[in-house]
This record gives sequence, C-alpha cells and structure tokens, in this order.
Amino acid sequence: MIHQFKQGGLCVVVDVFSGAIHLVDDVAYDIIALYETTEKEQIVNTLVEKYAHENLSREEIGECYDEITELKNEGKLFSPDTFAPISNKLKEKTSGVVKALCLHVAHTCNLNCAYCFASQGKYSGERAVMSEEVGKRALDFLIENSGTRHNLEVDFFGGEPLMNFDVVKNLVAYAREREKETGKNFRFTLTTNGMLIDDDVIDFANREMSNVVLSLDGRKEIHDEFRVDYAGKGSFDKIVPKFQKLVEARGGKDYYMRGTFTHRNPDFVNDIRTMLDLGFDELSMEPVVCAPDDPAALNDSDLEMVMQQYEELASLMLERRRQCKPFTFYHYMIDLSGGPCIYKRVSGCGSGTEYMAVTPWGDLYPCHQFVGDEKFKLGDIYNGVTNTALQNEFKQCNVYAHPECNDCWAKLYCSGGCAANAYHATGKITGIYENGCKLFRKRMECAIFLEAMKTLE
Repeated sequence: MIHQFKQGGLCVVVDVFSGAIHLVDDVAYDIIALYETTEKEQIVNTLVEKYAHENLSREEIGECYDEITELKNEGKLFSPDTFAPISNKLKEKTSGVVKALCLHVAHTCNLNCAYCFASQGKYSGERAVMSEEVGKRALDFLIENSGTRHNLEVDFFGGEPLMNFDVVKNLVAYAREREKETGKNFRFTLTTNGMLIDDDVIDFANREMSNVVLSLDGRKEIHDEFRVDYAGKGSFDKIVPKFQKLVEARGGKDYYMRGTFTHRNPDFVNDIRTMLDLGFDELSMEPVVCAPDDPAALNDSDLEMVMQQYEELASLMLERRRQCKPFTFYHYMIDLSGGPCIYKRVSGCGSGTEYMAVTPWGDLYPCHQFVGDEKFKLGDIYNGVTNTALQNEFKQCNVYAHPECNDCWAKLYCSGGCAANAYHATGKITGIYENGCKLFRKRMECAIFLEAMKTLE
C-alpha cells in the first residue's frame, strides 16, 4: 500500500508497510499512481502526452518506470503487509504487565471549564481526593504487576492534582524509597491548570517531574471564554505569569502547553501564535472531545478550516525553523529514521492492559477517559483486574481490529487511534471516530512534509 500527497512544492510517496518515504518528481509521482493498475507501455504513452511540453522522451519515462520497479524489488515501494498475521499475538508477550498508571489524585477542580470531558473534575460522580494510603497502594500495585520492566510511569491527574499537592509530594517520596528496594525507576508527569502554582510547586516539579503539562487555550478571549472559575471569571491573567515562571525555571524544556480548540476557535494557529508570543515553544492543540450536540463540538465546516490550519501551522514551523526560532508541536513529532517499534505501531496505546487509571478510591479503569463509566471498571488496586472479559477486549484492540482501518495509509502511525474516542463516537472501542481519523491523516502529512523539508535543507 502506498499513499501520495503534494505539499509545499514536494511530491511525497509513503510506502505504508516498509515505512519508506520517497520524495519524487512529477513524472515518478504519476508513474507510481498508475503502476499497480496500468501496463508499462500504456503509462509511457499517457505520460509522453501529458509532458509533451517538457519534451520528455519515451526512453526517459521508461527508465523512471524501471527505477520504480527496482525500488519495489528492494521492498521500498508496494511492500506487502507482514504485520497482520502477528497482530493478535503481540500483546500476549506482555500480558499481565503494567507499565504506567494515571493517578486521579483529585476528583475536584478549581475551574469550571465548559467543555470538560471529566464533568469539571468529578467524572460524573462525587468530588473526592485520593488519600495517601490509596496512592501508596496504587504504586505498590504498579510495582507488583510490572514484571521485569525497569522504567515505570505515573501521571498525576485530576480534576486539578495540585488541590491534593501534599499527597502528590508524599507519593513521590514513597516511590523514591520503593525504587531503592525494588530496582525500579519512576518517571512522573503532572498535568495542571496552573491556578495553584507557586514557588513550592515549581521547585518540586523541577526536582521530581520528568514532564509538566500546562493547560492553556491560547488567545486570552478564547481561553477566558471556556476556562473559568466558579464565579465565571477567566483564568488567563492569573495562570500565564505562573506558567512563564515555571517554564523559565525548567530551562524551557520538559513541559508542554496543552490547548483545546473547539467550534469557537477552529482557527487555532492564532492561539499557537499567542503561545509563542508568550514565550512558550513546546506546544499542543487538541480537538475538543464532546457530544455532537455540544455547543463546543466541531462541525463539518470547522473541520475544513482545521485542515487548512494544519497546513498553515506547518508553514509557520518551517518559517520559524529557518529563522532559528523553532518550536515543537506535539502532533507533528515523528521519527522517520526509526520511530515506534512494530509492537507499538500495531498494538496501540496499551489502555486497559499496560496502562490504567486509578480513581481516588482505588478503582481501575482502562484510561482517564473511561473513568466514571461503571461498565468499564476493570477491578481495583487491592484485588487487581477482576473484569478479565473487559480486559481481553482491550487486549484485542489493535489496529487490525478495526475493519475500517484496512485501507488506511496512516494506520501504522495512529495504531488504531484512541479507544475512548472510538467508544464515545460509535459505542464500540473498536469503532472509528471518523472526524478524528481525518484530522490525524492530515497531521501526519504535515509532519512528514516538515521532516522531508528538514532533510532537504
């Protein structure tokens, strides 16, 4: 399977199953498009006529065809799918091994964001904070179920985790002690809306957090429309100076700004520009996840604009790179020389198997986006996974479990996409969130284009 697209003056050909990326001229681009369905002589005749103004000879076009055939014989074009037969066996090798937990240390929040998927931090339940005892047991559960894995990951999440900051600090201290006893290594991440950041938080984060995720929606008028406190007051002016101080203290690295764009701001590149003007250069803007009838939901005309915005963003990144002022956009991070291993490409994020979310009471869910939906409860940190039937569903949830993905060129980049988004869109974890797929494919084209330009330049 191949995928072809043109962007920024480049003709790009993606060979899906080998991972090879080819930059070609117009003639080769056209030959590749016809190669599998049309005989060589007919292709030559067609292109001689098409490129008559360039005086290309039949011999030149024929030589180009032969070079493409050589690439095919080398396994760099039209390569076969060798992964499908092993897709259901890959997760068996890590069955029962947990490598990461999302600790919901606070099911409460000091903001009242209109589009919050977590019901303002309550996850459709009661407000609560995690006790130190539950948190310690969660860390022990992770160690006990991590097998031979050395590196373990823990995300402090909410609601707003800084509303339970003392417990966060005590859990990190406990984990550091357990590292010495078990030979494990913990990597911590904190996600915060910034309202409670102070010098103590900054010092602690710089010392203990491998990454900090900061919530900012870009332009003040956009941010303050959605991310408000319970008095209805926007949070932009309060959090931006705190974010700037934290990022400066971290040396401008090991963080990223995470924004959400909605029906209100499908022109999200303007929000990216605002973040850059504020001094932030590790950025992410995510499409909103909400019900189709929600006022924040993206509609078809929004999606068309978002597609254009992704191209505009790529152009902005290219321009800034040439000015020696580069910035990172999370969804354009791609490694064409290596990239994720085949296990990761086929098996996906590992939600419900390698990765789980823990509620303040110690219940286990496949990930944070399923928390609060009782039918997705896997078990708890005391008895482990007891809903094995549900976990088996997630074990089978790889890119080849989605029939709609069969003909998708980007499937080994998205690995089947987000199970939660699929469920919320279709009612099945193996369903397809079609709009999400469209946006993902566009992002991958832009990411490949940027890496191709880096190589050329």
